[in-house]
Amino acid sequence: MVSRELSMFLAETIEELTGRLEADIAGGGPYDRRVFDAMHYSLMAGGKRLRPVLTLLAALACGGTKDDAYPFAEALEMIHTYSLIHDDLPAMDDDDYRRGRLTNHKVFGEATAILAGDGLLTLAFEVMSRKLVQDPTPANAKAIAVVAHAAGVHGMVSGQMADMEAENSEISPEQLAFIEIHKTGKLIQAALVSGGLSAGASDEELSALEKAGEAIGIAFQIQDDILDVEGSFEELGKDLGSDHENQKATYVSLFGMEKAKQAVEEETQRALQELGRFQNSSGALLRELMLSLVGRRK
Repeated sequence: MVSRELSMFLAETIEELTGRLEADIAGGGPYDRRVFDAMHYSLMAGGKRLRPVLTLLAALACGGTKDDAYPFAEALEMIHTYSLIHDDLPAMDDDDYRRGRLTNHKVFGEATAILAGDGLLTLAFEVMSRKLVQDPTPANAKAIAVVAHAAGVHGMVSGQMADMEAENSEISPEQLAFIEIHKTGKLIQAALVSGGLSAGASDEELSALEKAGEAIGIAFQIQDDILDVEGSFEELGKDLGSDHENQKATYVSLFGMEKAKQAVEEETQRALQELGRFQNSSGALLRELMLSLVGRRK
């Protein structure tokens, strides 16, 4: 249960974000309408919008504005959505449902789903680049670099590759940590840091956001592993047990459920400690949001 303040902030922000994303993907004509429809289908499927919310709260916690942070927030949601489209493909996790609906390739076909993911990824950088053209500061340029680093072969792509390589094999705790940090943690970390950069955060503030992002990214991924065992289709909107079915290495399979839940709590506390330096109301909302992720059921 979240506070009234956080609930109102989330409702307002998600409504604003949805409007901005709708505008970003408006377009398409008689020859390319299908790819725009496929992009829209997944981008507007709902979800927690966690990464953009973290971006905006980080900016506000550092004394910035939503308007300055929104291009990075929008871009991160596009990148996250592209990753889900590709992750669900038969060549990857081969999932039929996402957020309670058929996955993109089940509706539009594999080829269109691949192109929709490609379209969202490149559009994300177009949106951030427009911000840089309007406000060509080193901080905005660095924010784009941070997002690119997290989304690419130094982040999410390598994490996904390592996750696939770990199927049907025994892995070390070090390998598992690499997967968790890169597959999920890096993009969450980039959400906080890019928000801070858009607000002109100090080096000390950026360091705290970076450390908090790593911790909450790990906690978020471990909680996903837990929910794949303990959750339900009604809660998660997708089939359960896919990690076990695909023989994926997870924190639960390696260490057991009790230690997995303990690790979520420990990493969340590490994130909260780093975020303690942000004492304004937005910092408080950011910490509350972090705490709410520990007990989430979806």
